[in-house]
Amino acid sequence: MEQTHQKLSVVEKVGYSLGDLAANLVFQTLITYLAYFYTDIYGLSTEHSSAIMFTVGMIAAFGFNPVIGALADRTKSRWGKFRPWILFTAVPLGVVAMLAFTTPDFSYKGKVIYAVITYTLLLLLYAANNLPYAALSGVITGDMGERNSISSYRFVAVMFAQFFVQVFMYPIILKAGGGDKAAGIETVMTWLAIIGTIMLLITFFTTRERIVPTQEQSGSVRQDLIDISQNRPWVIMLVLTILVFVTLAMKGGAYLYYFENYVDETRLAATIQPILDVLSSIGLNVFDQDTISSGFGLFNAGGIIFMMVGIGLSKPLADKFGKRDIFGFFLFLSTLFILAFILFRPQSVGLMFGSQILHGFFYGVTIPILWAMIADVADYSEWKNNRRATAIIFSAMMVGLKVGLSVGGALLTAILNMYDYVPKADMQSDTAIQGIKMLVSVYPSIPFLIGVGLLFFYEINKGMEVQIEQELKVRRAQVSADL
Repeated sequence: MEQTHQKLSVVEKVGYSLGDLAANLVFQTLITYLAYFYTDIYGLSTEHSSAIMFTVGMIAAFGFNPVIGALADRTKSRWGKFRPWILFTAVPLGVVAMLAFTTPDFSYKGKVIYAVITYTLLLLLYAANNLPYAALSGVITGDMGERNSISSYRFVAVMFAQFFVQVFMYPIILKAGGGDKAAGIETVMTWLAIIGTIMLLITFFTTRERIVPTQEQSGSVRQDLIDISQNRPWVIMLVLTILVFVTLAMKGGAYLYYFENYVDETRLAATIQPILDVLSSIGLNVFDQDTISSGFGLFNAGGIIFMMVGIGLSKPLADKFGKRDIFGFFLFLSTLFILAFILFRPQSVGLMFGSQILHGFFYGVTIPILWAMIADVADYSEWKNNRRATAIIFSAMMVGLKVGLSVGGALLTAILNMYDYVPKADMQSDTAIQGIKMLVSVYPSIPFLIGVGLLFFYEINKGMEVQIEQELKVRRAQVSADL
């Protein structure tokens, strides 16, 4: 067995992080635009949009992910367990991501069928690519400090993807389509598919798998499921992940509705004009379509920039105080600035931007920690059961991600329907406006607050992290010496 605790090169960390940059060009688009695309571009009703996102998403979560997790853990190749999955799904994932945001000239029924097929294929390929990718971080190194470092690199890359999708993508869609949003999003997604495919191939060629389970650690899928069902930290992380992504999908998808229907356009124009003047002076003229798209992009930009600052602080804070305590504390602080949106009037543009910035900073600290905690749960399982099943452990994250995305997206469109939102209407009712306001404040705060409470039952604190790392290091060294 190779040394599992060696330091990783910057090239490998950057190469690994590009895989998440590629995946998040898809994932962030789903969070930010899928509901809006289905209702206001593609032309589906809120009821059908909600049904598709929920049903397909739940099938993907509980059907695709466990199967792929079990298969990935049992993959044997000259490239390792997980890297082949990244290689062979790179091109299909890009193609289907483009097709899922294409608007064909079909009847309404044909559009529904097309949406179901393309969304199903997209979530299947996303699982087949991203679950092994996530599990790869658990076998690149066994050093928890290096894992924290990998997570930081990785989520800086995620923030770059999020920055593009949430800040520049909507203005670019309008420009690429000449005002035709359907043509614009298809063009943009085609280019993102090409770029994402290239980045996934770079991830494959620059990474290595170093932790190789011994023959004694192999076992059946049934034993894997027994192990994780008895692993309380895994169960808590599964539920926590679902809650986090419910919030992200709900509020992330609601912001565009919020800007188009609630924010005062005159006050927004006055607030962002100085920023636009500065950007124009340095040749950045992406934000030249209209006030709403510019304001929406700059609003997201503020949050993401300060998320990156928070990510930079994540590793030292987690190393000093432990992942669990830092995650819970900063998740709670970030929730307060989501709740604040219930207080803002349409003219309170400055307060909206300020609250988004503070939410982004506090939430940013938690982002790398969530994935690092999943890797710790894989170590906990190995420490407790003397067997390592990395991919099926990481399926907690992917199941949670899919369930959260599905439930959050479905809740978004279902709540819009409940408040009588009318797709493509020039003006919404007061009831619909209130629903949109609740979707960026009260409703998304609830899952975050429940998640904070769950962490009181998560037993892997700073002391246990150190204990597990040290004892596994001794075990692995002994196994290596015996080979």
